[in-house]
Amino acid sequence: MGMSATQLDRRVQFLRAEMIDDGFTTRPGPFEPLGDVVFAERRDISDAEKFTASTIQAVLSTRFTVRSSTFTRGILRTDRLTCEGQTFGIVGIKQVGGRLTFLEITCTASVA
Repeated sequence: MGMSATQLDRRVQFLRAEMIDDGFTTRPGPFEPLGDVVFAERRDISDAEKFTASTIQAVLSTRFTVRSSTFTRGILRTDRLTCEGQTFGIVGIKQVGGRLTFLEITCTASVA
């Protein structure tokens, strides 16, 4: 994946819900910002690609590519991210580019 720094033209903020233990049960709390803002490339998944995968969805599917770092390698599927005022749930995370250069984070957001 021949990616340059100029392609990382979007700013994303990761969010994480801390677990709340009230003595009876443990549940996730509200999502709060996690770490610093990270630069990313954003690529919305095309309708043709969704059709090929045999899915009909009322969601926006997007792939974000970020530089691999200690911080980004600690991102979990239970986390969320925001980009340009839209919040996305994380569906999958995979290494791309070899030698832990980049991570590709596949996300979904509800379509209004």
